[in-house]
Amino acid sequence: MSPPKQNHDKSKALQFRHIHLENWRNFVRTDVDLQRRVFLVGPNASGKSNFLDVFRFLHDIVSVGGGFQQAVINRGGVSDIRSLAARRYSDIVVMVRMGSGESDSIWEYELHFTQDNRRRSTIKRERVSKGGKNILLRPDEDDQKDRERLTQTYLEQVNVNREFRDVADFFASVRYLHIVPQLVREPDRSVGKRKDPYGGDFLEQIASTPEKTRSAWLRRIEGALKVAVPQLTKVELWRDDRDPALKGKVCSLAASRRLASRRPIFGRHLTSYGSLVGHAGGEWTFASGGARIVSSSGSYSIHPPNVRKNSTPVRPADFA
Repeated sequence: MSPPKQNHDKSKALQFRHIHLENWRNFVRTDVDLQRRVFLVGPNASGKSNFLDVFRFLHDIVSVGGGFQQAVINRGGVSDIRSLAARRYSDIVVMVRMGSGESDSIWEYELHFTQDNRRRSTIKRERVSKGGKNILLRPDEDDQKDRERLTQTYLEQVNVNREFRDVADFFASVRYLHIVPQLVREPDRSVGKRKDPYGGDFLEQIASTPEKTRSAWLRRIEGALKVAVPQLTKVELWRDDRDPALKGKVCSLAASRRLASRRPIFGRHLTSYGSLVGHAGGEWTFASGGARIVSSSGSYSIHPPNVRKNSTPVRPADFA
């Protein structure tokens, strides 16, 4: 799907402002207002990744080669998505509100779904509103006549989503990142994958960028990362005979050391290589595309110096 440029520009200006969930994973019911930047902090298995997965789910519905059915299948089916605490009202509900600028609510998208007796995902309700006025409300009369239509959202169908394609384009712009340092170190494990959310081709993405542009973006990333790692003086791309690698030159009072892809270094003032590529991955995406980023970072890549100042480097405005 190749939307007109003007639609894409409009979708880039949108932001998530509110999310409502029912029976999604471990969330029986929740309502959350969202700001430009949101940080989820909590112990393991508290639901952080489940919450972030909602945004990835919306992206998967409208992505090329995806769709509603595939998005549900990729998550193990309705029975795996539905909260174990769901009882009488067992429909899974996702509602997001989107705004732009000072307007808190321009668009709303709402989706209720369950499964039929053949264990296929089935839409119980789909609604799109703009400025408080519904422009789509399903099931409609045609859906009642042909229940097979309720196995697909209108959102994913380019022939019927023209009135609200800005919403589809906005969801398509969401990027999910969970950089796994092991995959960055061993790119052979992700051969053939493009824009791998787990970082398998992250260094190849950097290497394939024109040198002038790459250098400019890396300098910006340096500036952002120095907030968390003041000893960092340079981030550069280095390529050996086989693979590219990201290096961070780190200076301290004692010595100057290099942090290479296959030689992780830990220290009182220094993060691991995993932390370097984890932060750089998010910053690179901000710099290169300005997409809405849903990022998950495990505790293995966050050290105390970064935790204290982690919120400062992650600023889309730095790359405006």
